[in-house]
Order: sequence, then C-alpha cells, then structure tokens
Amino acid sequence: MLQNCLIYMCELCKFLQKLYNHSGIIEKYLCQRYFIQKLKLKKMKKLVLIIAIITSMATILCAQDNSTDLRDKLLFGLKAGANYSNVYDSKDQEFNADFKFGFAGGVFLSIPIGKYIGFQPEVLYSQKGYKGSGTFLSIPYEYTHTTDYIDVPLLLAIKPGAFVTLLAGPQYSFLIKQKNEFTIGNFTEDQEQEFRNDKSVLCIVGGIDFNLNAFVLGARAGWDLQNNNGEGTSINPRYKNVWYQATLGVRF
Repeated sequence: MLQNCLIYMCELCKFLQKLYNHSGIIEKYLCQRYFIQKLKLKKMKKLVLIIAIITSMATILCAQDNSTDLRDKLLFGLKAGANYSNVYDSKDQEFNADFKFGFAGGVFLSIPIGKYIGFQPEVLYSQKGYKGSGTFLSIPYEYTHTTDYIDVPLLLAIKPGAFVTLLAGPQYSFLIKQKNEFTIGNFTEDQEQEFRNDKSVLCIVGGIDFNLNAFVLGARAGWDLQNNNGEGTSINPRYKNVWYQATLGVRF
C-alpha cells in the first residue's frame, strides 16, 4: 500500500512614501533589477521545504489507511491555512520587497466528470501583500502592505490516483481591503481603505492536493495576470501579486 501511495506522489509598490520631516526631504527608494530572478531562486527554497513536509505527512498517513477512493464522488469541503506572498513586475520595474505571511481559508466543491477528471471551484478569503525595511537619514524603518481579497479559483482537477489531485485554472480576485503600515523610530502611520467590488484582478493558479480520506493537504502557487495599479506612477508603481499557499482541509 505504501508503494502505491509513493507512486501517486512521484502602493515601494503601492507603498505611499508619506514621511514628514522638517527639511521636506523625501528619499526615493531604488528598485533592484533582477528581482524576479531572486524570487525564483532564493524564495523557491522555502517553497520546496513546505512541499517536502506536506509530501512526507501525506506518505505517512496514506500508508496507514488507503482503502477509500472518492474520486467519483461529489464532495464539499472547508479548508484553512496560510499565504506566503510578495509582488513582482513583468515590465522590468522590479521591487526590493520581502515576502509576508497571511491567512487563507474558505470552501471548495469537488465535482467529478468521471473518475480521473473533475472541476473544483473554490471561494477563499485570502491575505496577500509584502513587507520591507531599510534606513532613512540613518534611521531604520519598516513597512507592511496587506491586501485582503475574496479569491474565486475555477480549477480543472486531474486525478491520476485516489490520493493525488493536480489542479490548475484561472482565478478572479476581488480586493475588499488594503492596509499600509509604516514605522520609523517611534513614529507609526497606518492607512486602511475598503473597496466595494471596484478592484478585481485576473490570476492563474496551479497546485496539488493530497487526499487522505476526509482530510486534504493542499499546496498552491498563484500569479496575477493584471497589474494592480494600471501603468503605475513614480511614487505608486504598478505591481502584480505572487503567492504560495498551504492549507489543511476536510471534505464531506
């Protein structure tokens, strides 16, 4: 049984530089070139570690009980976990920002179209954004940009085995709130803004689910296909979200 299981698993950018000082000097932040290359190489190590942990857990649990095949069943589920997100720009205006964690959770529906293929729509509350730090006039500062979305992925599900589901498809993300927090010395400024369905972005998502009877371990990667700020401005550059997601779910 264990062998069978192993086979199946073979506004910087959106940040408003509003700092008051008596001289009226505002330091412009420089964007590093090659951010996307660093994103792919440096940050992928953490993603590989997360996937390795999920795979190991799935292997152990599959070995304990692999008698149930639910691929041809209509299933409803709940899931919750975390996003690990940042931003990128596909037009060479890259940003020197760091990844941040955020909450992700919601519902999903597994609709079979036969035993080996299906459709899986989801509705998720999803926090994305980025963070960073540096110095201004020799004073250290920190900033965090958090965006709250309602994500609606519409995923094609490929089910080569009872314990593994491969998923890919488009996602429409509705921005409902964003928050900017800037701290320098003892000074902190918060800016929060709510939206009413006038900010939405088309995305692409792919990932894998490990199905352990009633439980589902999921891993996803997603990218915005549209800019979040049109063509951007000198102080509010265009950007796109990129995120990695890990969740634990239960299905009925």
